[in-house]
Amino acid sequence: MGHQLTKQDIQKMEEEIEYRKLVVRREALEDVKTARAHGDLSENFEYKAAKQYKNQNESRIRYLERMIKSAQIIDDSSAEDEVGLHNTVTVYIEEDDAEETYRIVTTARGNSLKGMISIESPLGKALMGHKVGDRVLIEVNANYSYYVVIRSIENTPDDDTEVLRKF
Repeated sequence: MGHQLTKQDIQKMEEEIEYRKLVVRREALEDVKTARAHGDLSENFEYKAAKQYKNQNESRIRYLERMIKSAQIIDDSSAEDEVGLHNTVTVYIEEDDAEETYRIVTTARGNSLKGMISIESPLGKALMGHKVGDRVLIEVNANYSYYVVIRSIENTPDDDTEVLRKF
């Protein structure tokens, strides 16, 4: 089973694939041609760098195509008062006596450093479908779990400019 993605995630991936095939691929091939014309390829760093960039682009295209092919399409709608995809949720972590705010996203957009947690993470899974005031057990693994209390849920529209995480 692949990643859980929304139709919008798929659309953004398809747009990136098209851009990489039509623009980046052409530029990368030109860079390789230009570097190749500079002479001895065995000592030509510019040629090696251009080939590496071209290969990285092709690898990214293949990766995105595999993700799309194996994706499980999910609905990103939820009840107004429940935690769902694209909601910004503020929780009180009892163990740390602290509040944290997270945005619930698909795995393709997950970035814990920016407070964007995946619906497949322990915290994301546990929060889904709960309401303000609910005390939720977050099971990290068999040996560790903790409780959070949902303080607020904000329905945040999906940010169309959000770049998908580069794997």
